[in-house]
Amino acid sequence: MKFLVLGGGAQGTAAAFDLLSQDAVAEVVVADLATDWLHPCLRPHAGGRLRLAQADASDEPGVAGLMEGMSGVLCALPYYFNLPMACLAVETGVHFTDLGGNTAIVEGQRALDARARKRGVSVLPDTGLAPGMVNVFAQAGIDALDTVDAVRLRVGGLPQRPRPPLNYQVVYSLEGMLDYYVTPATILRSGRPTRVPALSGLEELDFPEPVGRLEAFFTGGGTSTLPSRYEGRIDTLEYKTLRYPGHAHLMKTIRELGLLSDEEVVHNGAHVNPRRFFIERVMPHLTGDGSGDMVVVRVDVTGRRAGKDACIRYEVLDRQDAATGLTAMARTTGFSLSVTALLQARGEVRPGVGTPDEVLPPARYIEELKRRGIHAQISEPPG
Repeated sequence: MKFLVLGGGAQGTAAAFDLLSQDAVAEVVVADLATDWLHPCLRPHAGGRLRLAQADASDEPGVAGLMEGMSGVLCALPYYFNLPMACLAVETGVHFTDLGGNTAIVEGQRALDARARKRGVSVLPDTGLAPGMVNVFAQAGIDALDTVDAVRLRVGGLPQRPRPPLNYQVVYSLEGMLDYYVTPATILRSGRPTRVPALSGLEELDFPEPVGRLEAFFTGGGTSTLPSRYEGRIDTLEYKTLRYPGHAHLMKTIRELGLLSDEEVVHNGAHVNPRRFFIERVMPHLTGDGSGDMVVVRVDVTGRRAGKDACIRYEVLDRQDAATGLTAMARTTGFSLSVTALLQARGEVRPGVGTPDEVLPPARYIEELKRRGIHAQISEPPG
């Protein structure tokens, strides 16, 4: 098998590393605008099964040429490239998967379904951590119950040792994270789609040590197409971000002061973008202390089975890997992407377009994550 990874950032690097860890993979090509920097975990493979290619995603003929002969394409580029890259993959006749994160673009990719089925290839958007992993867990829980009342997704990327005042460290694009703090989230309430403000719905949850108590609040993007799929069929379906207690209050204050606005203002004759100014000022304080990050996941599916109330819980706690230097966020997101691509190439995903909860085999997916040290703990806590 041969794979093309579009984007050599943190998630693309993790996906490439995982592919190169599989004996059945003969070659991995990582394509990016910059090819002069390589993560230490990939250096042993350079000049062997790993090849670097300089590419501009806007050069569609050039990217299509790189796709030729591949078993699959993994897109770890910014979300706005997902649709054109998926179109190229279908025309080239290769499987495609991406990290997603924008439901409107996923709906645009659905228009490729007939063409993809005709070419015998699968297109799988939204296959990172959230959306992605948590959606597969949700679907597994839904399938295990006779009737479902509620699906609650909780996900957080956190520093192992928090530093005040925000108790947060950057584990992916800070601009993308801040966008989640200003964009309303779509959830299901009484079975109907409902828009709720970001940073609202605050609650505190307890997790096994060493995590302890965290807070959760609404943010957008994590549910993918689950609300539209289960509208009128599931009463409550929601996604919340996990942070250390106090974070939401601070970020809401910062937002209300206008510092997360993306609209330029004029200050002393100069045009200033408040959000970019805020990012520039806080980034030095959000780089962590070297102790690494962790990812915390909890998915609860509640309903009834065999006439009795039931709850199925999926939990993941993953930490930065000291041996490879890969962060927990890169591992959980990038490995989810590579697992999906491998399942596609092995013929375990039907041709056409579908999100992870629609087409991935949950048991196989969870098994593959476990092989990579990402353990989904499945339990049935009392109601």
